[in-house]
Amino acid sequence: MSEKTRYSDEELEEFRQIILEKLEKAQKDYELLRNGVTNSDGNDVTDTSPTFKVLEEGASTLSKEEAGRLAQRQLQFIQHLQAALVRIENKTYGICRETGKLIPKERLRAVPHATLSIEAKKSKK
Repeated sequence: MSEKTRYSDEELEEFRQIILEKLEKAQKDYELLRNGVTNSDGNDVTDTSPTFKVLEEGASTLSKEEAGRLAQRQLQFIQHLQAALVRIENKTYGICRETGKLIPKERLRAVPHATLSIEAKKSKK
């Protein structure tokens, strides 16, 4: 029996569902982070109140910077998941871009946007 060169349509559908679930959660998380950075989720006085002390302002700025970095990482994660959906449509999902072999299902279930097998990833280091 020859080695499989791609996942079956049924297997691809299983991965599509995993990715769609992760994508929905990631988009919600991204919106929360983005709202935290832009203060678009409320009209309170926290950013205009004259009673803020310098240290509180510094902590608030640092918190917004961190939220901004997290939002950027979340956006990249969303883009990787969307690219994985395109690979499913093209039936190239789960194929290592270095070795051309199938990435094990266990890895794809854990990291559904993976494009490298563990072996290829280790050899890049």
